Formats: sequence, C-alpha cells, structure tokens
Amino acid sequence: MDYVVEVDQVTVRYQELVALEEVTLKVVHSEFVALIGPNGSGKTTLIKAILGVVRPTAGTVRLFGKPVPDLDGEWKRVGYVPQVAQIDHRFPLRVFDVVLMGRYGRVGLIRRPGKHDREAARRALDRVGMSDLAQRPIGRLSGGQRQRVLVARALAAEPDLLLLDEPTTGVDVGTTEGLFDLLEGLHREGITILVVSHDIGIVAQHVDQLVCINRRLVAHGRPEEVLSGEVLECMYGPHASLVGHGDIPHIVVPHHRSREG
Repeated sequence: MDYVVEVDQVTVRYQELVALEEVTLKVVHSEFVALIGPNGSGKTTLIKAILGVVRPTAGTVRLFGKPVPDLDGEWKRVGYVPQVAQIDHRFPLRVFDVVLMGRYGRVGLIRRPGKHDREAARRALDRVGMSDLAQRPIGRLSGGQRQRVLVARALAAEPDLLLLDEPTTGVDVGTTEGLFDLLEGLHREGITILVVSHDIGIVAQHVDQLVCINRRLVAHGRPEEVLSGEVLECMYGPHASLVGHGDIPHIVVPHHRSREG
C-alpha cells in the first residue's frame, strides 16, 4: 500500500498526563480521513505529532515513508490549516498576501516570491472560490471566508498531504457544509486529506474513513461501520446518541446535574 501517513504505536505524555496511548494509524494516498473524538481526547496532539511539533514519548511517525525527524525537504509536500490562525485580523494584510505566505516553505524566508509563486497563490485562491476578494483586507472577511483563505494558504504550497485542525470552529452549519464540499473536491483531485472535526454528521457524508480517538484508537473504518452505539459510548459516554436533524445527524450528549449541585 502507498501510505502517506504511518503512526505506529505512538504514545505522547505531557509530564504525568497521557495525551495519546499506543495509537496506530495508516492513511493511504488520496484518502480523505476525519479524526473525531471528545474534547481533550488527543486529536490535536496526534496532528502535532504528525507535523513533528510534538515528539512522541514512544512509537514512530512516518510521512511519505520517511520518519518525521528525517523529512527535511519533504515538508514542502505538507499543507497545514491550524485550529486557531496566527493572524492578527487588525493587521492590514490583503487576502493575497496571506495566501502567498503558503509559498514560504518552498522559497524560504529570505528569497522574495517570484512569478511562479504568485501564480500558485492565484490558483489556490481560485480553487477555494476567493479570487474576487484577493485585494480585500483579511480583517474584512467573514469567518467562513477567512477559513477558505487559510485553506488557500495551505494549497499554495501545492501539497500532497493536507492537514486541518478543526477548520470549521466558530462557523455556521451552512459554511461548514460548504467547506467540506470544497475539501471533497480537493480529495477528488488526488490530495490526501486528514481533518480534525467535531461536526460528525457532516464529515460522515464526505470522508472515506473515520478515525475515532479517545486517548487510544477506538475505531477506524467507513463511517457507516464506525458510528455504532458501542463506539459512541466509548468516546462520549453511555448516554451519547446519534440523532437525525434534517439530512444531517448529530451527536447528542445529555448534561446531567450532579447531586451536589
């Protein structure tokens, strides 16, 4: 198999806290995979381990067949959309300037972007449907538009692997569906996508595989195979359920008042 991501028996500790425990995961070339799980389950830690930002306490991570510490120039093949963008929206950056930042991994911080880099940034904006807003200040965009710009910034690197950490946080259902329609189109173009999301009902309609994390790997498979009562109970507790809401199912976890309160 042509594996793009290989996580082998990875454990991550933050001092005494075990964030991930013996997680094994493989993502095949051109696959669209979503990581789901409750808050604090280790999803973001797993993404950081894949990116080499967090060093596993035990186990190994490989990208494109190479151990992460040895990746070197291969990092230019990875695009990343962080959970919280490190952009001050009050700063007078244009949309095009933000997207052009995605080329820095290829041209370096010293060289100035050239004609090819600017063309790549324009193509990326076109792919996310934001070309007409290229000259608009980033602070004058809606939340959904900003997320598309950040996806475009990652695409400007012309990646083979796209990692996204909760890209729909703070946006409405319509915007979330639109973003996942966009990601599905990129997937059809052959980009391997690994996305962290809490929008289980929406992602289940788009992805090839669901990976359920709750410190350990709980389940990994097709959405229709994974979203069983046993898996939901293991991740969210015995009272969790998947209920229909229009065309999109949602996880419901009742809040129970404690006897002391």
